[in-house]
Parts: sequence; structure tokens; C-alpha cells
Amino acid sequence: MATMTDVARSAGVSVATVSHVLNDTRPVLPHTRQAVLDAVEELGYTPNTLARSLVTSRTRSIGLAVSAISNPYFTEILQGVETAALEHGYGLLVADPHDDPEHERKVAQLLHERRVDGMIVAPSADPRELVAYLGRHRVPTVFLDRLVDTPDGDDAPRFDQVRAESAEPTTRLVTHLAGLGHRRIGLVAGRPGLSTTHERITGYRHGLAAAGLPYDERLLVHGDSEAAGGERATADLLSLAVPPTALVTANNAMTIGALRALRDRGLSVPDDLALCCFDDFAWADLFSPRLTAVAQPSRELGAQALRLLLDRLAAPDAPVRSVRLPCAFVHRTSCGCPEPSDRPEQFEHASAKAQEGNPP
Repeated sequence: MATMTDVARSAGVSVATVSHVLNDTRPVLPHTRQAVLDAVEELGYTPNTLARSLVTSRTRSIGLAVSAISNPYFTEILQGVETAALEHGYGLLVADPHDDPEHERKVAQLLHERRVDGMIVAPSADPRELVAYLGRHRVPTVFLDRLVDTPDGDDAPRFDQVRAESAEPTTRLVTHLAGLGHRRIGLVAGRPGLSTTHERITGYRHGLAAAGLPYDERLLVHGDSEAAGGERATADLLSLAVPPTALVTANNAMTIGALRALRDRGLSVPDDLALCCFDDFAWADLFSPRLTAVAQPSRELGAQALRLLLDRLAAPDAPVRSVRLPCAFVHRTSCGCPEPSDRPEQFEHASAKAQEGNPP
């Protein structure tokens, strides 16, 4: 196995110069750098990652804490993070916090103890312990998908954030159903406390108002962002004396639960109940009818989170950034419309936004 000494001998430079090239610890003349890189390639030299981390105080590894195992939406985000990380020469350590506040703090500590250079985290509904730990240890972190309120002040930790638009796309689903003649439109919302849940409820109420429909609190139920919860919440709606004629489900897992509840009662979509869902997923057009949905830019969210984190590692004192990415409306047939084009439509007012300073 080739050693750093072998590389230095082949390139005609000192071992120290090879170290500076590989670790970016000192500027090296371009022709010298290229000679070292050519020698590395020719000899098949593999750097000692542990030794390099001792020199640079960096492990070139990123910690990712998302509920990837239980939620296919986060699985796609993971793929976006991983692809971008590999492109920049970083490895990925993945842990599932299970959307549990105590467990997510333990996960953050575990990743921190593995000496990751920074973390990307999809926080739970109560991330106070997580924020306290990350802030106390000054861990470079990007919060993903869900907005987190963080302390103000010059000494406050700097947490960048990236997520997709939530309110406006939900409004679009409601107004689309109202435009088809529906006057009782239900919402199966996510876990209380999550910023995405709050924003989608806001979008739901704005959609009702825009359509001139009254808000009825009985038509808004929480499915806790899980399939079982979505099934239970949909059953509750169907048990009302006057049930809804249309339904919006606020994530992919709850959509599955809603479909189970409808199947168990022998009801069909869209004949008995029109359905629109937040989160498109790979098999949404395999259902019968095919699901009308909001498609989030899952992989781009992951890639953007990785880029924000690398920027934070390069400039720890830079202003905080809060980025929103647009969603798309995928018009299919579960809403009761005839077979449309599958071409996703960008929301008119949704655009990527980067804001300097503390997130709103």
C-alpha cells in the first residue's frame, strides 16, 4: 500500500507539501499541487482519514437526523443530502430521531460524539432540548423541513433553515376542490406543534376564505403525521352527521391512512369523496384513481441543506439564512377531474426565497 512518503518521492516534493495539498492547510503552487495529485492517482494512495482529521480538526462527515425509515418523503431528502455530500467529498452518518424530543437530543449527542463536522436535522414538535444542546456545543447545524424559533442576540447560536412552501400549496388544494363545487372540505392535519402543520392549517383556512366558505372546526382533525393517525382522523370525519364531500391530507403517510379508512367503509374516490394530498410520492399515479397532489422538491431540499451547511462551515459568523423552495401542483383524477396532463404546475407566487437574519 502506497504511503505519503511514496507520493512525495514520486512527485519530487516533501512529505509536508503532500500533506498541505491533501489537507488544504497551506497554499501550494498550481504545478506542484498537480504533481502531487498525479502521484496520488498513479500510486493509488488512500489518505488516512483519522490522521487527517487530527491535523485539520475536520472529519469530512455530516450527521443527518431525519425520520427516513418511517417516512418516504424523508428518504428522498436523504438521497438529496447524500448525493450532494459525496460530490463535495463528505460522508454521511444517518440516525432516525423518530420525531421524539428526548430521542432526537440523544441522537444529536451521538452524532456529535462521532465528531461530525456539522448536522442536518428535521426537528420534532418540541425541539427545545435539541436546540439547547446544539447551541451549548456550538454545533454547525441546518434545520430541515420544519421551522424552529431560535434565541435572538449576538451570542445566540446560528442555525440556518431550509424548507418547502406549505401554506400556499394547501390553499391551492382547497380552492381547487371548492372550484369543483365542494362546500364541506375536510383537512387531516399533521402532528400539532410542527411548523409544517401550522402552515398547512393556515393555508387550509385561507383557501376556505378565498372560496367564500365558512371555517368549521369539526372538519379539521389531526392525524399526527402517521398512517394510523390519518386512518383514525378520516374515520372521525366520516362519522360526522354531515361528513365532508372532499378531503385534503397533509402528508403522504396520512394519505395512506385516509385511503384505508375509505376502503374499510366501502367508499370510493372520487365518487363518494374527492381527495387531494400534500406530498406526491413515487406510486401516487399507480392508485386508482390517480392522486392529485402537491409535490415537494424533496431531493433539492436535501441538497440545499447540505450547501447551507458547507457555507456555514466555511463562514461560521455569516448571517443566518432561511430558505424556502417552491412546490408544484400535480393534477390527476382523485379530485374528481377528468384525466388531465401530469405536467406539474408551479404555484404562481411560490419561489425560492433566501432571507438574511433570523428566520421569521
